Amino acid sequence: MRDMTLDMHTADSATAPALLACQGLSFDAGGKRLIDDLTLEIHPGRRTLVMGPNGAGKSMLLRLLHGLIAPTTGEVLWQGRPLDRGARAAQAMVFQRPVMLRRSVLANLRFALTVRGITGAARAAKAAEALDMARLTDMARRPARVLSGGEQQRLALARALVGQPRLLFLDEPTSSLDPASTRAIEDLINAACQRGVSIVMVTHDLGQARRIGDDLIFLQDGKLAETGTLKNVLAAPKSAATRAWLEGRLYTAPAT
Repeated sequence: MRDMTLDMHTADSATAPALLACQGLSFDAGGKRLIDDLTLEIHPGRRTLVMGPNGAGKSMLLRLLHGLIAPTTGEVLWQGRPLDRGARAAQAMVFQRPVMLRRSVLANLRFALTVRGITGAARAAKAAEALDMARLTDMARRPARVLSGGEQQRLALARALVGQPRLLFLDEPTSSLDPASTRAIEDLINAACQRGVSIVMVTHDLGQARRIGDDLIFLQDGKLAETGTLKNVLAAPKSAATRAWLEGRLYTAPAT
């Protein structure tokens, strides 16, 4: 069940100026255009889900928006200005397969805080808070790489959030998790949003989208097929590609 407080908060933020935007964004690799002329906006305080069939360019889009790869054409804007190191410092990203440092759970969190320039008593307090948030306090001294998949993903999410980013990118963070672990991750995402963190998340799970999504970006073959509030798009999709995906059909673009 959705949190009504979240719904009220995100309804207000839907009309706020864009936190992140891209204009004419394209990316070519291997002689192919993988992302094709995307223009879209991410608004603060929203949980924006990126959906579409396999190979649509969802993960590639996240990497472009986060500045991990440079676009072939177009640009990414952070609060109306070109994306730079300062803007990226206000963001964080969690991948589908989290990367764990060869150290304890607690040391993973301490490292993330040290990178942010947080040391001493403040670092200890924030690390303890993150352990509690992710329900990993009892595992603080355990090597991070021996945790279960769900525990590692909770740690990766806590490690990303401990630096208090304004925007968090998530690339299918629950794709290989059981229902209980998925719920734990969704709870962390919703709690982060309540604290003011904007979310951009790739998922294939329609049920999950309905549980936690505010806005939807639907991609097809690297192009923007449709975007809008998740509720409206799912209730009345305007594009043939979105309708096909919702109906479980393969979409074939009309001949040109």
